Amino acid sequence: MNVTNFFDIDKRLLDYDKKALENASKAFEEIDDITEYCQLKVLSAFIKNGVSEASMAGSTGYGYDDRGREILEKIMAECMGAEDALMRYSFNSGTHTLAVALFGVLRPGDKVLCLTGRPYDTITGVFGIDNVEDGSLADFGVKYAQVDLLPDGTPDIEGIKEALKSDTYKMAYIQRSRGYSTRPSLTISVIEKIINAVREVSPESIVMVDNCYGEFVEKKEPCDVGADLIAGSLIKNPGGGIAQTGGYIAGRHDLVEKCAVRMTCAGVGREIGATLGHSREMYLGLFSAPHVVGEALKTAIYTASLFELLGFPVTPSPTEKRGDIIQCITLGSEEGLVAFCQGMQSGAPVDSFVVPEPWDMPGYTDPVIMAAGAFTLGASIELSADGPLREPYAAWMQGGLNFHSAKTGVLLAANKMLSQKALNIE
Repeated sequence: MNVTNFFDIDKRLLDYDKKALENASKAFEEIDDITEYCQLKVLSAFIKNGVSEASMAGSTGYGYDDRGREILEKIMAECMGAEDALMRYSFNSGTHTLAVALFGVLRPGDKVLCLTGRPYDTITGVFGIDNVEDGSLADFGVKYAQVDLLPDGTPDIEGIKEALKSDTYKMAYIQRSRGYSTRPSLTISVIEKIINAVREVSPESIVMVDNCYGEFVEKKEPCDVGADLIAGSLIKNPGGGIAQTGGYIAGRHDLVEKCAVRMTCAGVGREIGATLGHSREMYLGLFSAPHVVGEALKTAIYTASLFELLGFPVTPSPTEKRGDIIQCITLGSEEGLVAFCQGMQSGAPVDSFVVPEPWDMPGYTDPVIMAAGAFTLGASIELSADGPLREPYAAWMQGGLNFHSAKTGVLLAANKMLSQKALNIE
């Protein structure tokens, strides 16, 4: 067992490790098939658009006539099944990217209907759901409503239809990932059913999907099944662990153009934006993304398999079809959640010596503990885990640039729980 050559893992855990790998083997084969398909899709887009060394030269100043930036955005659009795309380092986070898209197409008096219940914590401030913050959509007169999920956490298709019949909504908004909830993430087939329901009742509504954590998890993307607009972060899946910041917006050409105006200003839109020598990282990150996402998915499946064997509720299950890279493990106690994150941090390539503690993280309503020893701060395509200190004391884990090191981080998390008596095994 190679891990014991370098790390002090309780030998009782090694039997569980072996069994977890055996249980995950079939799911790993399915992931390999998806990874190969997505990798070839990206390779084809690079070749079709004639990427060269000159494409990665970058620009300064205003960034006019940055041919490499234009080619990259064409590649991203093709990979996302979209007509057009923006892919920029000037997007500061996934939430910022989503905000630019929302403000880009919504106007005062418009109404937006969230079809997947309450969105995750950081985006509630953008909508102005709880408080009409200065600068929120609510502050600008955009009205928000939502259709709650069914008791099993799945979208309420009939409820969505009824809501759309009862009022006129400019936008129908879908959150693909689970956020800090235990509801299932949305697969492409589920997203397609939601979109079809919207088209049936309100064909003029713009369907926007928060695609964070979902890129390259399946062979298709939301735009392939009818989404009008999607957005995500480059320090998650599509940056491949190489992009150091940034985000993307993809979808219908007319909507992407509106977002470009919001991204910069009226009159110039997408024509400006210096790449400042970072184009190579974005090209290489996008090219690497399908493989890295595959490694993250294997890490999630292994984690689900291991902790299910150890007696903890997990979602998704090891055999469940996945819509994102996030794995939720319900640890049942504050002590278990803290130990899990501290153990995972100890297996990080960066800041392994740091001991995470809960803190009042901006944008969240409860103290949050986070394990994130990453080359890029906050990059959740790298192995990380976090969760708020509230019931059910669950850890939301994601990432893993390569499966073998990520698996060790997961074993160290279990090992720390065992040493802190938050885990009992024979």
